[in-house]
Amino acid sequence: MMDMMNASTSPHIRSSLSTATVMRDVAIALMPALLFGVFVFGLRALVVILLCAVTCVLTEWLYQRLMKLPVTVADGSALVTGLILAMNLPASVPVYLPILGSVFAIIVVKQVFGGIGQNVMNPALGARCFLLLSYGKAMGTFQPVGNVFGAGAFDAFIDRMTTWNVLPADGASAATPLTGMLGEDKTSVDLLQAFLGNHSGCIGEVSAVAILLGFVYMMWRSVISWRIPTLYVGSTVVFVFLVNLLLGNGVTGWHELASHVLTGGLLAGAVFMATDYVTSPITPVGQVVYALLIGLLTALFRVFGAAEGVSFAIIIANCVVPLIEKVTMPHAFGTPRKKGGKAK
Repeated sequence: MMDMMNASTSPHIRSSLSTATVMRDVAIALMPALLFGVFVFGLRALVVILLCAVTCVLTEWLYQRLMKLPVTVADGSALVTGLILAMNLPASVPVYLPILGSVFAIIVVKQVFGGIGQNVMNPALGARCFLLLSYGKAMGTFQPVGNVFGAGAFDAFIDRMTTWNVLPADGASAATPLTGMLGEDKTSVDLLQAFLGNHSGCIGEVSAVAILLGFVYMMWRSVISWRIPTLYVGSTVVFVFLVNLLLGNGVTGWHELASHVLTGGLLAGAVFMATDYVTSPITPVGQVVYALLIGLLTALFRVFGAAEGVSFAIIIANCVVPLIEKVTMPHAFGTPRKKGGKAK
């Protein structure tokens, strides 16, 4: 009888949110950005999304069956991993890269560590970094954007949905606005077009308005907190300003700072990747520290490194989360405080 009265240690948290419910809401929130990516880039974007989603689900199912583990594909986590990976890929990548990246995300980053809840870093971002390091040229080749909002936009969309060879005959790649802005022309970004999504880039990161729709939906559904996304974006802007000032590059103008927010993967990373339950802190103070750390790393990568540093910044911070949690975890009521390594 006593065995039936056992309870785990505090805290005892009750919530109506299940893993399947959260993953469903995240998948819904991803739809505006992904569908807009299909609208802008056409057939190849749709194929990349489907390949990532299907491969992630099949890989998890097959791995768990072969390893005689409980099959968890019904919780939707593998599907969400595939969708997030797809939003971080250019539409013009060879078809084998979404498949390879999906297998890497599920097996190497997720299942080897014990499955959902045990992975050290975000599986989709781990896979993206693997692809960036292994297939840098393919990951840096972006499909040019055609007629998106002008007259005849519908006919242009039909052409994009029925055309497979999206790169010019000479194989030239379109430059992303962030790449141009980090070059010599600091005011090269059209902020309105960047906000709407009329520019080259990865499938799910081009439209700020579509990403913000997903953010509003997840906030409404209480899936994420405001802390990590807003503090991450805000701290990136502040740190870019401060780093440039310390380097003697002068005062960074508002146009350049806004370009940092509206181009590249900053918004997508802040909303969909940095907020991952497994790899982000659960304490409010920990979330603040975590967001500021990612903001600092992103600013340093963008100022000193390549054009984009969001993915690497987030997975580095993911690895530091256990330390952040240890330092910021509030003291449990009724337990002795430690001083000098010994309890009182």
